[in-house]
Amino acid sequence: MKQSTGDPAEAFSAGTSGVDVLDRAFSILFAFRPDDPPLTLAELSRRTGLYKSTLLRLAGALIHHRFLDKLDDGRYRLGSAPFTLGSIYQSSLNLGDVLLPLMRDLNSELGEAISFHVREGDHRVCLYRISSRYAIRPHVRQGDIQSLERGAGGRVLLAFSGKAGDPYDEIRRDYTYISTGERDPETSGVSAPVFGVQQVLLGALGIVGPVTRIGRRELEALRPRLLTAAARATDQLGGNPEALLSAAATVTPPSGKRKKLHA
Repeated sequence: MKQSTGDPAEAFSAGTSGVDVLDRAFSILFAFRPDDPPLTLAELSRRTGLYKSTLLRLAGALIHHRFLDKLDDGRYRLGSAPFTLGSIYQSSLNLGDVLLPLMRDLNSELGEAISFHVREGDHRVCLYRISSRYAIRPHVRQGDIQSLERGAGGRVLLAFSGKAGDPYDEIRRDYTYISTGERDPETSGVSAPVFGVQQVLLGALGIVGPVTRIGRRELEALRPRLLTAAARATDQLGGNPEALLSAAATVTPPSGKRKKLHA
């Protein structure tokens, strides 16, 4: 049985599957956070809202299947099975399987070119590219090598690789960078990072077009849509999308004042 705690940790139950025993078991596993020490039964009960008797019964099954370990002092930690499954997931995962459908959706919605760049040493490489549906469009192809120091994608890759100073501190704050005429005087774009397991930077997702069609004002308006796509990719690739989603909820209009987007 489940008790009501009123604690935010109980929010996991809001997304139940309808199979109670599995929902309760998974609530135990998802109660663990990245920097946690092993947890006591009392702390697990507080975070999940489950009675201790229910926790003990489910914990026994999770320990049997190596999803949970019980230490000699009675505390619990995650077992080896999640790591094994995570390794299988990572080895079978193809970046394109996740990114290309999201990029096609953006392209279909906006009509502009959508790119995904990865860092290779002191340059960036266009790993995936969906061309613009307009006749007037930037001519960048899959496999093209470009500078890291110019253009939205390169700036984002540098920022989330740890480069200090302006504009990189601001990019890390906003999770996007807008470039107008920086790499090419006739091209503008906005990019956002995509992360994988343990928040490892995988690349930069970007929207690119001619400055005559998408200037800074238009790119500012596209920030939330791009950040949402980057968050979805990050989630599917094993990263934590929360910071991207939080950034997507706030847009900076040309005046520099921030305003909330309302659904």
